[in-house]
Amino acid sequence: MHKKSKNGWHELPWQHPKPKSEDPKAEKLVKRLMASPSYRLAEEDPDFLRSHETRGVRLELDYMKAELAMDRLDVQHTIVVFGSARIKERKTALEEVREIEKKLETRPDDLELLARFRHAERMVEMSTYYDDARHFGRLVGQSGTGPEDNRVILMTGGGPGIMEAANRGAHDVGAKSIGLNINLPHEQFPNPYISPELCFQFHYFAIRKLHFMLRAQALVAYPGGFGTLDELFEILTLVQTRKNPAIPVVLVGRRYWERIINFDVLAEEGMISPEDLKIFEVVENAEEAWRHIIGWHTKHKTHLYRVYTEGEKPQHGKV
Repeated sequence: MHKKSKNGWHELPWQHPKPKSEDPKAEKLVKRLMASPSYRLAEEDPDFLRSHETRGVRLELDYMKAELAMDRLDVQHTIVVFGSARIKERKTALEEVREIEKKLETRPDDLELLARFRHAERMVEMSTYYDDARHFGRLVGQSGTGPEDNRVILMTGGGPGIMEAANRGAHDVGAKSIGLNINLPHEQFPNPYISPELCFQFHYFAIRKLHFMLRAQALVAYPGGFGTLDELFEILTLVQTRKNPAIPVVLVGRRYWERIINFDVLAEEGMISPEDLKIFEVVENAEEAWRHIIGWHTKHKTHLYRVYTEGEKPQHGKV
């Protein structure tokens, strides 16, 4: 007969510690062994899992968790939206302007306040992009056969600003959307409009970038800073070097993009080929961006919303 131990497991007849009658010290020695880190199951040993030597395993786990979750929900393709985390919705931007205006009434010569006021006014102007990105999220969410169609789904970096706006637009119409957060030294919260089952947190930037590109059928870049430029130039390079299949890359906001990057100079100076200027399109707003994406896929006959037969799977990017 098997005996049931205190922890609920059924022990085999031979699973007993060495009796004290044979060696009074045996029980203490066995307890010391069982308390040793080396005795832990590998999957339950955080020190082992976080060691330098197991980095390859952690990279795989970072990749697999999100991959399996998206597969379960039949996420075949994504429309990826990048943009500044600092852009706020209009009412918040206006409140900040009014708050600084009140302080300026008593401190009109405060140079720091004046600088903050100019910045706050600029953020009110930039808030139009928040509204536009939210509208773009609605367009993606309503596409296909409707909000329940997960074949093509919106994906962002999961943070505030433009990312929040795009996820919010999909949420407005009842569609699912993805957010890829990253574990950073300064605590970062996911925006509230990501679908809970598609809200992921990554440790490695490389794996997060891989998921941005793996299912991407379009990249839409709104005004942003270093992070936005990093992602934009990465996909431009991947497409230019044929490491990733060509996809529509859309920059929203002509005035912004034409001021911060002069792509024509890169071609004139021979740093890129004139044909490289065709990798992306600069547009004014969400409507133009969505028309370009649909038109691009129609022209290239890529069947963005095709129905796959049983056992058939979509071909993801080469990255």
